[in-house]
Amino acid sequence: MFPGPTARDVTEAGRRRTGAGPGAGPASAPPPATRPTPRTKALLAGGAVLAVLIALLGVGAATHGTGELHIPAAGPTALLRAAVFAALALHIGELAGHRFARTGPAPRSWAVPAALTGAAAAAGQILVLSEVSDLDIASVYGTVDGRLLLVMANGFLLAAGCAALRRPFLAALPLAVVIGAEALRAHPEAYTPLLGTALTVVHLTAASVWTGGLCHVLRTMWLRRADRTEARAVLARYARVAGWLLAALTATGTVSALRRLPFDVVLSSAYGRVLIAKLALVAVASGLALRARGRLRGGRDAGGPARAELAVLSCVVLVSAVLTVVPDPHWLSVR
Repeated sequence: MFPGPTARDVTEAGRRRTGAGPGAGPASAPPPATRPTPRTKALLAGGAVLAVLIALLGVGAATHGTGELHIPAAGPTALLRAAVFAALALHIGELAGHRFARTGPAPRSWAVPAALTGAAAAAGQILVLSEVSDLDIASVYGTVDGRLLLVMANGFLLAAGCAALRRPFLAALPLAVVIGAEALRAHPEAYTPLLGTALTVVHLTAASVWTGGLCHVLRTMWLRRADRTEARAVLARYARVAGWLLAALTATGTVSALRRLPFDVVLSSAYGRVLIAKLALVAVASGLALRARGRLRGGRDAGGPARAELAVLSCVVLVSAVLTVVPDPHWLSVR
């Protein structure tokens, strides 16, 4: 979503459209509660299968014909990293989503299961690292990657504890530690590593708020669908922040790409190929955000484009996980 109308603008547009006054009740009665249709269940199941296939086969497909080094256990690693990114998005997005939703009915929290999933995914990467390096677990903890993964797993567990104890905003600190550890581990650059880490921290935080925040906002809108004007106002408050998130993503992503990807291997390296796919998906998500923004300004339902935007952003999360596993393109450029 790009910066759109204010919540007051959306409220007034909704009142003009429905003829409701300031003291009027809900714009319409809530639709009857429905269970997912067989078609919806099939789409969700198909999407889950496709997501797993993208994570497992993405690195192999991207490196096909490039002559780059084989990455051991690339598929399982990408799948586990996608789970970490999804866990961060859901938990951080929920924290941000409370700000957009303000008072009123709130959806059931996904913070605890998301954090526990992230902890399990980080622990799973420790096991994969142990297997591919032929080291026991104790020896893995002696490596830099092993220690950072342990920090991530413990950070997720602390965040889950904060959420379970009904202190959700205290989880921001351990989640920040998780992001910092992931940034250090994902970009072990020999040149200016602190700059690369800082760029990744901003990039990952903005991506988590954009994706996870939209997920929480859509869930809140569904819960408040009895008052369509209020539901649109929640989306409008999110839209005002999302534009800044996209700006942060664009700036940090561009600088990171220029630092990591030599121009002569943009099309011939796995990193370049996956990056192009990610940029294409972000462009599609941005277009859907613009469409939703236009609907908000007109006082119309923007839920459809916003849901499609979330689906595309979910693909971005998967592709981003693959991007962190493919080989460093620099060796291909200078060989």
